Amino acid sequence: MNPSRLFILRPVATSLLMVAILLAGAIAYRLLPLSALPEVDYPTIQVVTFYPGASPDVSTSSITAPLERQFGQMPGLKQMSSTSSGGASVITLQFSLDLTLDVAEQEVQAAINAASNFLPADLPAPPVYNKVNPADAPILTLGITSKTMPLPQVQNLVDTRLAQKLSQLPGVGLVTLSGGQRPAVRVQVNPRALASSSLNLEDVRTAIAAANVNQAKGSFEGPSRAYTIDANDQLRSAVDYRAVIIAYRNGAPIQLSDVADIIEDAENVRLAAWMNDVPAVILNIQRQPGAT
Repeated sequence: MNPSRLFILRPVATSLLMVAILLAGAIAYRLLPLSALPEVDYPTIQVVTFYPGASPDVSTSSITAPLERQFGQMPGLKQMSSTSSGGASVITLQFSLDLTLDVAEQEVQAAINAASNFLPADLPAPPVYNKVNPADAPILTLGITSKTMPLPQVQNLVDTRLAQKLSQLPGVGLVTLSGGQRPAVRVQVNPRALASSSLNLEDVRTAIAAANVNQAKGSFEGPSRAYTIDANDQLRSAVDYRAVIIAYRNGAPIQLSDVADIIEDAENVRLAAWMNDVPAVILNIQRQPGAT
């Protein structure tokens, strides 16, 4: 039996059936629900630059402005917002949907390289970027503390071990730390002791910088081989800083410990977080778009 025979023999009924289907489709289309906040994953990249000790004004003029000038020239950029705070600059870049995230990453890296000549020369690390989705809230928040280790050491352990392993898990899009205190050596200079030795703060800064250089010291060259003399002069603890010689007076060396107090402390003592009533490092985990 031919299934189309019935429609061929009754053309009027067939036409009315098609009109009814079209009317039902038009009415159903108008009744389709519309989401006020649809789930759309825009290609979004966040660029973070740390500049310890800089005020918000310095971060804006020295870091945020040069980077924004380069980012503004990227094709496909839909929206750009930035936040400059004490010691940090955060720039969020949102690209159009027709631009893949891999291409956006290449454009961001090229813009950072182009802006490197305009950034401060003493920047401790170049700007870093990561893929983010501002609409995604953390699916898991961990508060990490210790009864035996100081908080800067906990921060270092979480940043170098735990966060790296969690970032490699499938479905994890971003792992961020907040409230932690990076370990640092703090030099508190005594102005009176410095002035009594006819020294100033620039002398202290120069001595610390010269004693904390990691570079080749020279080379041995022979007829068939050449060797490079290398020594790691990086100072890693307060004990190493105390022995730094600033200058010589009357044939005697003046060490840094003679004019300053050197303590191991946090890089930013005004940054902290608590888990209940205990100081802790907060670890936020965000999922990848579409991950379950």
